[in-house]
Amino acid sequence: MPKLVNPHGGGDLKPLLLSGEERVAELQRAQSMPKVRVSSREKGDIIMLGIGGFTPLDGFMTHADWQGVCDGMRTASGLFWPIPITLSTDAATAESIKAGGAIALVDPDSDDILATMQVSEKYRIDKSHECMTVFKTADPEHPGVRMVMDQGEVNLAGPIKVLSQGGFPEKYPELFMSPAQTRSIFESFGWSKVAAFQTRNPMHRSHEYLAKVAIEVCDGVLVHSLLGNLKPGDIPAEVRTEAIGTLIQRYFVEKTVLQAGYPLDMRYAGPREALLHALFRQNYGCSHLIVGRDHAGVGSYYGPFDAHHIFDQIPKGSLETQPLKIDWTFWCYECGGMASARTCPHPDEQRLLLSGTKLRKMLSEDAPVPAEFSRPEVLAILRKYYAGLEADQKVEVKLVGHSAR
Repeated sequence: MPKLVNPHGGGDLKPLLLSGEERVAELQRAQSMPKVRVSSREKGDIIMLGIGGFTPLDGFMTHADWQGVCDGMRTASGLFWPIPITLSTDAATAESIKAGGAIALVDPDSDDILATMQVSEKYRIDKSHECMTVFKTADPEHPGVRMVMDQGEVNLAGPIKVLSQGGFPEKYPELFMSPAQTRSIFESFGWSKVAAFQTRNPMHRSHEYLAKVAIEVCDGVLVHSLLGNLKPGDIPAEVRTEAIGTLIQRYFVEKTVLQAGYPLDMRYAGPREALLHALFRQNYGCSHLIVGRDHAGVGSYYGPFDAHHIFDQIPKGSLETQPLKIDWTFWCYECGGMASARTCPHPDEQRLLLSGTKLRKMLSEDAPVPAEFSRPEVLAILRKYYAGLEADQKVEVKLVGHSAR
């Protein structure tokens, strides 16, 4: 019987989350440790380390790891990794922490201890260098760049022991799944060839088309929704996943799609983030990642297919999970259905180009949405959400770059 892809690194899943008496004892130890409150992005990274999503990492990266990942997408040990996984703090706090000592990492949303960390190293980085290598820009308007520039001056490296899942399983009881859980479900369905569909938006007709193309060549699709923080104006996870669930129930064959969620914040790193998405989907058991137009992009910082090209630029064997590259997709009035630039011969005036940004703009302005853009059941859920927003909760949605086309 065919089997699922191996976890990244070729070994077994490596979840760092403690349980039972071991967790109780470590929590007790943590009470007397120096406390460091982490950022929202770092919280997501800790939880991913806890559930095995970042296998085979054992904690936050050293300076040599950081340098290697920025410059060559390799850690100091030679492991392929496209984006630094780092933890930072302010200089005053770092001064009070000794290398070789242990610290407790505190949830930014509460006083709960998320993890403990054995600090192996303290170091400073060139933030502009990280931004230019990872994001291809140091423009502070880029949300990922802003995240790096706003982080503390000193990075702390070392292995961690994870003590909490940060409330994600309680908030999303049917959605939040670990790699071990998705792998178990795939095996129960008899799947071995699985495509991941990455989303931070509700699924419109273009997304539906991409997933159905993948189902034609794979056993099934994991619709994997981001549950961490987004940028202002994006649709919250609860609303998005309700809309996706309705779409799956109404328009997909049973047991061809699994909807799940993962705890990271978006980094908006475009091509490099596409590689990270493929890497941790390998841990979740996916053999393929659907990569469409402007994957993980924002604004006009990346070309529409830069995320396609980067998979051809990494050394062979870096990842088992491979891209399913799909061209521009749209509704063609002449074809009478969804099509792509590779399958449709008709001119632009016959094409209705679809994007999550366009849909959010139409909904935020209470404008009519063409039936070819989104399914009516999905629109009903999204309109209800927008109708319930107060005036000060509404964010102007601007069409820039590829979303404006």
